[in-house]
Amino acid sequence: MRIEIICTGDEVLTGKTVNTNYSHMARRLREVGLDVTWGTTIGDDRASLLEAFRLAAGRAEAVIVNGGLGPTVDDLSQEVAAEATGVDLVLDEGWLERIQAFYTARGRVMPENNRKQAMLPDGAELIDNPVGTACGFAVDLGAARLFFTPGVPREARRMLDEEVIPRLLALSGTQVAVRLKRFHSFGLGESRVDVMLGGVEALAPSGEVKLGFQAHYPQLETKLFASGTDEDELAARLAPVEAAVRERLGAYLLAEDADTLEGTLLERLTSAGSTLAVAECGTHGAVGGRLVAADPRGTVFQRGALAATVPMLARALGADDAAALGDQEAVVRLADSVRTTSGTTYGLAVLVAPRGSAAEGWIHIAVARPGDPPVERSSCIVGGPERVRVGGIEMGLDCLRRILTGLSVDDPIDFEKQRG
Repeated sequence: MRIEIICTGDEVLTGKTVNTNYSHMARRLREVGLDVTWGTTIGDDRASLLEAFRLAAGRAEAVIVNGGLGPTVDDLSQEVAAEATGVDLVLDEGWLERIQAFYTARGRVMPENNRKQAMLPDGAELIDNPVGTACGFAVDLGAARLFFTPGVPREARRMLDEEVIPRLLALSGTQVAVRLKRFHSFGLGESRVDVMLGGVEALAPSGEVKLGFQAHYPQLETKLFASGTDEDELAARLAPVEAAVRERLGAYLLAEDADTLEGTLLERLTSAGSTLAVAECGTHGAVGGRLVAADPRGTVFQRGALAATVPMLARALGADDAAALGDQEAVVRLADSVRTTSGTTYGLAVLVAPRGSAAEGWIHIAVARPGDPPVERSSCIVGGPERVRVGGIEMGLDCLRRILTGLSVDDPIDFEKQRG
């Protein structure tokens, strides 16, 4: 089935807003066995929208229109859809009541312009929006079915999964089972993993398994995709390929599917009855931020110390002697200090220290642990300040993961400057 996605809005067309909705929609459709043939971006202009709807209806069986369902004058999707299909806009009383209830539950009065969101092309199929005031709808234009969704990402994504994809699968007339397996790694570039996993798809006993990559520095996502008609057959087909990916990525593999690095860290610490404190400098507090988001009750992550400079961080932790040390020695002292002053099992210290060229910077990491000397890892990461910072945050968490799992922290990574 040929599918087109039309994204609307001047802010998207001009680049003021990054169009993440398109990439998410196209990816999710691919994951359920549906391919996007065309992608179109249109501003808030009636004539352009009308032309885009008509062109899409002439070349695709299904069209997803994203955006333009808000209450303001530049939200034109309902009006242009009605014009394209030759019908009037009519008030959906049920949806108007939903909007009014939405505001009432928040102790507010519905603005009059929100009434516009309950005006739909006559005969349109309403598509539920459980988290917003803009309902979706579907209409036929020629031989195509057009599905309209709001531009707010959290609304569009939920509606896509719960409402639009089931309708598209039914419209396609195929009952396809699909499986997507995802592996998250750190320290390996896309080209290196491509070589490491060469020929892995051929390990599938029958049928096709597709291998793909999505780089989102500092992690790399490796994907295995298979489609067919039987869930058990797909699982059997993917099993040897999954096992090979795990073996070949080895120590660089952080997590799988929806799991995260910080989530797996906290799970391992929890199972061991261990606790953690963090000291960081030059990270914008992101190490502790990721951990506290994954452990909001503080069951494992019990303290985060942050400062703009190493001397300030040392004073905050009562380790004044660390202020006079070089960063490589100071980070070990800070890791030990944050552990002992917090009374936790482990102490992690991460220092991001730009040095010399703006195209690189030093990362210093230490993990203090019970019964053993601290482990230290220093690295020069190549790239601008933000790349260095983000890479250092990931490396700090990864070093802790490696220690908890008995792995070496010294494996080289593709993002660091190798020492001669």
